[in-house]
Amino acid sequence: MATHLEIGKAGERLAEDYLVQNGYSILHRNWRCGGHEEIDLVAMKDNKLHFVEVKYRTSTYGGHPEAAVNRQKIRILLRGVEQFLFIHKQYDDFRLDVLSITQLPGKEPEYYFIEDVTM
Repeated sequence: MATHLEIGKAGERLAEDYLVQNGYSILHRNWRCGGHEEIDLVAMKDNKLHFVEVKYRTSTYGGHPEAAVNRQKIRILLRGVEQFLFIHKQYDDFRLDVLSITQLPGKEPEYYFIEDVTM
């Protein structure tokens, strides 16, 4: 049985492939600064910076993956975005996105991309 970390890495690989196939360039993976703030993927498309939270599930038993991105999680992500932008001052046009991937056993992954998430 795959570990939680292995499942997460598989989801991030699928997410990265999905974004690249849809015209995004990946700038950073698992960008971290400070305490709990981690940005799964930082990508660029059409001169706009995208901070992408990846949620991957191999079952819908606990609900769809995107449901795990609640207000508290968005606040944590936005702190990470602020830290990134403080360090990388050259960027000013950005959005926070969520890429939800569900891959049931023996099935192809299903993607649900939520662009420009706000509270």
